[in-house]
Parts: sequence; structure tokens; C-alpha cells
Amino acid sequence: MASFSSIAVRELPLFPLPEVVLFPGRPLPLHIFEFRYRIMINTILNADRRFGVLMFDPNQGQVATVGCCAEILQYQRLPDDRIKMLTLGTLRFRVLETVREKPYLVGLVEWIEDEPTQQDLRPMATEVERLLRHVVHLSGKLMEQNVELPDDIPSLPTELSYWVASNLYGVATEQQTLLEMQNTVARLEREVEILTSTRNHLAARTALKDALD
Repeated sequence: MASFSSIAVRELPLFPLPEVVLFPGRPLPLHIFEFRYRIMINTILNADRRFGVLMFDPNQGQVATVGCCAEILQYQRLPDDRIKMLTLGTLRFRVLETVREKPYLVGLVEWIEDEPTQQDLRPMATEVERLLRHVVHLSGKLMEQNVELPDDIPSLPTELSYWVASNLYGVATEQQTLLEMQNTVARLEREVEILTSTRNHLAARTALKDALD
């Protein structure tokens, strides 16, 4: 499938993280303690404060080639030169080639975006949010807790698709697939499938729990 990308290409410091997938608009707190990444962060802090986050799959021993650029919003230096910081996902990128590997990984990347569409995505986004609320309600009922969605859920379809994908836990490979999609419709459709399956599973567990109580 042809990719939709900008012509902007740049070198970007890269930070592979085990089973972590960052999405645009989503926060990522980090604790930097490894020497080479302390060097990287100190260099970035004197530049534009941006680096790329790539998912590392420990089972396959592979680093993804599509990731998300993180911008450092806040940081705190700790003893032994460790650094705690809060970052925010901005743009997605694809690694074109490795520029160097030491003292830390740097790649030549291109920014990627979703393909433009004339389709009205609001009905699908509404369905995703409806299913999400069902899942949260059933989860709370199963745990006997009052669980509610936050008030700041994005209303725009593309941003909503990133928000939902970032909140899927324990499925980094699925998250990576959603990150790599360059079609908002396809991403929302896949999230409808995931949320429908999750809702049905939780509904069955809730019904069984009610029957046994």
C-alpha cells in the first residue's frame, strides 16, 4: 500500500522501549537511567527536545520501523544524573535508515500522516465512543467499582482513534498495528472490532457473576 507522508525528512534520536507504543497527543512519563540515554536526553535538552519512541518487541527481538516523536514537556534531574521527565507524543514517523548506533541510536526518518478522506467519520467515532462507554461500565460492574471515562476524551475522529489505541493495555503488537495504519477509517473499524469483542466478553462474565451472586 502506498504511504501518505510529507516530504520532510530529518535525523532523529531514537529510543526503543519494550512493548511501549506512543501515540500523537498522548503523554509518556519516563525515567532515564541508562548512560547512553542520559547522553541522548542531555543532548536533546540543548536542542529541540524531541526524540523518537519505537516499540521493541522482546519476543521477536525486533525494533519497529514506525514510531511516534516525543517532545519533552517537563524534566527533573535526580541523583546519579538520572532524569525523570514527562513527554508528549506529536508526529508519527517511519525510519528510512540508521544513521548511527553509538553512543545512541539515530535514524533518518520521514513524517507520516493519515490519508485524507472525504468520508464523514463522525458516525464511526460515535460508535467507538459508545462501545468504549459500554466496556468501561461493564468493567466497573465486574469489579464492583464506579469507573467513569475522563472528561477530556477527544471529539475529533483521528484524535479519538489515537486515544482509544493508547488505552489498550497488554496488547503492544495490536497497538503497533494501529499506529502504523495511515487510514483513520481502518483504525476506527479495527477499534470497533476490538471493543465489540471486549464488550461481549465482559457482558458474559458479568451475566455469570450475577447468576452466581
